Amino acid sequence: AVEIVLLLFGGMSPFDSIIHAFSTAGTGGFSNYANSIGQLDSAYIDGVITVFMILFGVNFNAFYLILLRNWKQLRHMDEVWWYFGIIGAAILIIMTNTYGWADNILENLRNTSFQVGSIITTTGFMTVDFDQWPSLSRYVLLFLMMIGACAGSTGGGMKVSRFLLSVKSALRELNSYLFPKSVKKIKMDGKTVDEEAIRGINVYFTAYMLLVILSTFLVCIDGTD
Repeated sequence: AVEIVLLLFGGMSPFDSIIHAFSTAGTGGFSNYANSIGQLDSAYIDGVITVFMILFGVNFNAFYLILLRNWKQLRHMDEVWWYFGIIGAAILIIMTNTYGWADNILENLRNTSFQVGSIITTTGFMTVDFDQWPSLSRYVLLFLMMIGACAGSTGGGMKVSRFLLSVKSALRELNSYLFPKSVKKIKMDGKTVDEEAIRGINVYFTAYMLLVILSTFLVCIDGTD
């Protein structure tokens, strides 16, 4: 509802505002414009949709904790902090890599933050043809698409929590090679994660990557670039 009102202030018609607000909320990326959000060429509308795409990619438990004013538990939500950290790092890398591709730094920030927010939440809105960006920027976007948004959000992807636990699991295994007698527990949100859950996440991650490789292979057979 808030997004609909803000889009109306940006000059969108009521019909378009409703369509794009619901599409942002569901992180589905559906638009009644062939050029998606790029059709409007409005920095204000880009900014509003960017903020709401990222917000809908947050674990909804975080919003519940905010309503309860449970700041202590909110501070310990590792996934949410890593989610914003990944977004910030991606924006910084892409802005540096695409320096000179936009007329000024503000336009570069506008384009980069929108695409990063759209890709990591798997919304799919577009404002620029990022396929024209340098290879590093495109690979960062591909990496974001695979990670996805937070668990308990409307976003897709592998989810930040699974990615984070997979990384922690890999680091623990490397640590065990260096220090065979060490015992290291994997923690999330300040709590120890059950080994069965870690095993399940590792299986999920392996299956996910195998499906990506297999799908890419099948698409390549058809001669697609």
